[in-house]
Amino acid sequence: MATRRPSDKYVVRKEYNEPIEAPDLTIKSWLRWLWRQLTSMKTALWLLLLLAAAAVPGSIYPQRSADPNGVTLYFRNNPELAKWLDRFQLFDVYSSSWFSAIYLLLFISLIGCVLPRIGVHYKALVSDPPAAPTNLSRLPEYKKVEIAKADLSPAIEFFKERKYKVAVVGNEIRAEKGFLRESGNLLFHVSLVGVLIAVGLGGALNYSGQRVLVEGETFVNNEAGYDTLSPGFLFDTKNLIPFSLRLNQFSTTYDLRNPSNYAKPLDFRAKVSYTLLGKTEQALIRVNEPLQIPNAKIYLTGNGYAPDIVVRDVNGNITFSGPVVFLPQDTNMTSLGVIKVPDAPKQFGMMAFFYPTVGKLKTGAFTSVYPALVNPVLSMNVFVGQLGLEDGMNTNVFELNTHGMKQVAGGKSGTKAIMLEVGQKKELPDGLGSVEFRGVKRFASLDITFNPMELWVLIFAILTLTGLIIMLITPRRRLWVKKTASSVEVAALAKSKDQALGKIVSEVAKAIKKKNK
Repeated sequence: MATRRPSDKYVVRKEYNEPIEAPDLTIKSWLRWLWRQLTSMKTALWLLLLLAAAAVPGSIYPQRSADPNGVTLYFRNNPELAKWLDRFQLFDVYSSSWFSAIYLLLFISLIGCVLPRIGVHYKALVSDPPAAPTNLSRLPEYKKVEIAKADLSPAIEFFKERKYKVAVVGNEIRAEKGFLRESGNLLFHVSLVGVLIAVGLGGALNYSGQRVLVEGETFVNNEAGYDTLSPGFLFDTKNLIPFSLRLNQFSTTYDLRNPSNYAKPLDFRAKVSYTLLGKTEQALIRVNEPLQIPNAKIYLTGNGYAPDIVVRDVNGNITFSGPVVFLPQDTNMTSLGVIKVPDAPKQFGMMAFFYPTVGKLKTGAFTSVYPALVNPVLSMNVFVGQLGLEDGMNTNVFELNTHGMKQVAGGKSGTKAIMLEVGQKKELPDGLGSVEFRGVKRFASLDITFNPMELWVLIFAILTLTGLIIMLITPRRRLWVKKTASSVEVAALAKSKDQALGKIVSEVAKAIKKKNK
């Protein structure tokens, strides 16, 4: 009978008449195979790439959690396509079943990769260094000292002085050092999993909201008090901590000394008062210095001007009154705002520009030449027509859809734009009444956020960095000293590139040679 070679184990050949015995594939075998595939590092990397790709639709299509009006508008403009997109949960990407499945599989894969390595590392810590290879000369660093009946005690002392784990077995010394490298590696990966878990839980349990607050206005921390609110899918807005916040004054300091930085802002200060549990306190919010309230952090993210405007109809009745937030368009605070007057006999809107310090460009167009209030002027273009507020859909207060509207002032209407200085009042064209520019207030854009996992994210991030540093600076080495009848062999092996490995082998060989002269 012919001898079967190892390479022929699972190959059918004509010269062999023996049947091939294949292992039985049970459910347990399949489950073991699937688990090994899932917990391989290759699978973890593919899942990480797949998760990044799965997040892309969330930036392409509007999401119900962040932009419900955008979803409604998408359904209106693309009704058939929107139905199919909704079936695949593309308007709820981050809470969809398929995105959650990828996220969960990634965690299982990472944990399955790391946990077995912890057990292997523990066994390496408590067990003796491994036996020397049969042929030490094949190792990266090798020295041979021709000494008969050598005393190996210098090698043992050398290893112990340098904190190596040492085992003496017969005529062989085994030494190992650098377990901290694998400990750092495991700390890095475990902490990385911790970061991902903390970020995931933080995204589910947090909330983030925005509110533009004009001087003198008060914000109440409830769902209706926000301009926009994005809660995590596990956060209940009923749990918003009850407090109120009033913007008393907003001020900006500009650089007036440095010619290269002239008129650039140096500091922003929002003086506020907040009431929590019946107690009112004063506070100052600055950039990168948020106001911290239990379960809420309030950041200053923007600012600008809010001209105080009054609109009256031809009978003198007030149809609009109050400060209007104007959005800055340049560093000198040339600002754009929209005034919508739906309660007038004829609906109309005004697209206006505000200039804190009015000046002119070479083209003759108005602009602001300084960001502070020196010579404030308001310029208005007027449009008559339906404002689109009757369909029940929320509209952007900073946009005026002029489609289907008639321009009666400014542009190509034949009537000049209305120009107002503080305190001035002028008549509106087309019998729309009058408009008055009463004054200017400042506004602040505030971000109110809460994330219960912030501290854990920080802790795991620090541990991740610590593990990475330990892993990079700690060398992992194994050394063997083997005594034969006529010589002593010294060899070493490192887990990664180690420039000092050859020097250590030479020092061990030198110490043995010196002792046995």
